[in-house]
This record gives sequence, structure tokens and C-alpha cells, in this order.
Amino acid sequence: MATIIRLRAPGGADQLESATIELPPPQADEIRIRQTAIGVNFIDIYQRMGLYPLPAAMLGVEAVGVVTAVGANVSSPGVGDRIAYAGTPVGAYASERNLPAWRAVNLPPSIADEAVASVFVKGITAYMLLSRVYPVGVGTTVLLHSAAGGLGQLMTRWARHLGATVIGTVGSELKAETARDAGAHHVIVGRDADFAREVASLTDARGVDVAYDGVGGATLAKTLLCVRPFGVIASIGQSAGAIPPVDVEDLGPRRSLMLARPSVMAYMNQAQDYRIAADAVLSAVREGILTSAGTAYRLSDVAQAHADLEGGRSSGSLYLVP
Repeated sequence: MATIIRLRAPGGADQLESATIELPPPQADEIRIRQTAIGVNFIDIYQRMGLYPLPAAMLGVEAVGVVTAVGANVSSPGVGDRIAYAGTPVGAYASERNLPAWRAVNLPPSIADEAVASVFVKGITAYMLLSRVYPVGVGTTVLLHSAAGGLGQLMTRWARHLGATVIGTVGSELKAETARDAGAHHVIVGRDADFAREVASLTDARGVDVAYDGVGGATLAKTLLCVRPFGVIASIGQSAGAIPPVDVEDLGPRRSLMLARPSVMAYMNQAQDYRIAADAVLSAVREGILTSAGTAYRLSDVAQAHADLEGGRSSGSLYLVP
């Protein structure tokens, strides 16, 4: 029997409930996994709230575990292998589950389960943003909102490793220390800070090459003011609420800006991109480039994990332990 977390209806964290089900045997091209650590991400919150539609009343897009059974046609991974996975089908909030075998990425013994669960999807997101959306490297200046969050810290570490200058924004002095520890060169503190003015001062009015905005709400319009002509703004979330419509005239031709709205879920549905990014993330973990002080919650405490993440009471990554 497997313990799963179901969503009664779109809404708050109180809509999450625990249930016990009997899993069917894995079908052809599937594996069964006994899960040991399950990542918690903002996309889970967006799906729980109904902002992103769900094909079933299940949440969770990543986990780490051990293969316990395989279906027909599966030659790899094998029973007993430690694996990580990310992407669709959703439903990672479970003690056990069946999954398409092609999603499984074998893990080396040198990387702990919780280390992978803390960084896997966020690391793949960072790789997509730092390589596909805008090729960050030596001489690049980036602006990163919520730099003390789970994704923010990973983005900061990786961008700095690539040679970029990182300007981060945070809501408090405590979180500023977290962002600096992750490697941010400059940190703008305060939810009401005039970060556009401060970015202009830090860049001699040039603006940054690329800005990553996971805050949404009214922040995106202000972020447009921070980017140089022909620079890129990546809108990657809306933790502060819905994003007002963007007038195309706000992008150009005078400003000549490029606005991206990339989806890591769509990115991970491309098998080749998924494999390349997953390998890059695991290599970065082994090399110490990507580290995260993850906070563990019991699977039964998933509502509290959501409330802490949504309320900004967490710093770093969150994961569930069945």
C-alpha cells in the first residue's frame, strides 16, 4: 500500500489530504519507485491553487528513490537502483509510485538523497535559464529577485561560477546574509526598495544583461526598467500575485527588450534537453557548485511545508520524507 497526498479541490494548503492506495504493477516501459525524498517547489503551489491545470488531483514533480519493480521492455534502470526524476506525470507526493522509465536518472553513491531532492528541479530550472534563455558567462551582469530562496541561491551560485556579476534582491537583512553567503556580489534589501534606481547606480546606468523575476505582481513592470537595451527579462513565477498585462510598447522599440516566459515543465518534456540538464545538475552537485541547506518535512506535514514556502518563512529548499 502507498501513502499519497491528494488535492480535494484547488485552493489553500488545507485542501491537501492523505490517502492510502494499492498501486497496480508497473506497465510496459514503467518502473515502480519507493521514494525517499520528495522536492517541494513553487510550481506545486501554483498547481494547488489552480493557476496551472492538473490532469489529476495529485501534486509533486520530483523525487529520489529506489526502484522496486520494472515493467516489460525496461532494461534500465534495474531493481535496487537509486534514481532521481523530474517532470510529468505529476504525483511525486507519495511513498511509492509508478513512473515512465525514461524519466529515471541514476544517482552516484557519492550524492545523498536529500541533496538531490533539494536541488534537482531547481537546478534544471537554473540550467535552462542560464544557458537556454540567456547564455550567462564572464562579463554578464544579472538581476535576480528572491535571491535567498531555493532557486535564488542555486542561480546565484551557478551564475557566479560561470563568471557573472550577480545583483540580488531580498526582503530582509536576514535573507540578505543568505544571498551573500550564496555568492551575490550586491544585495538590495527591502520589499519596497527602489531596486531600479539601485541597479542603475550599480551598473552606471547601463542596466543588467538579464533579469529573472519570480515575484510577479507589480514587480515585473519595475524589472523592465533594470535591463539594458536588447537585454532579456525572464518571468519565471508570480509568488506575489498575478502579473498585470504587459504593453508591447513597454518592451520596444525604444527599450528594445526581450521578454521570456519559459516553462521548466515544457523544457523537461524534451527528452534530450532533460538528460543534458540533469547530467549538468548532478555534475554541479558533485563539484560543490550547487548546494542547498534543505529543510525536511514529513510527507504528512506537506500542508505546513506549503504554508511555509508560500508565506516566505523558509530559506533554501524544502523536501518531504515519506
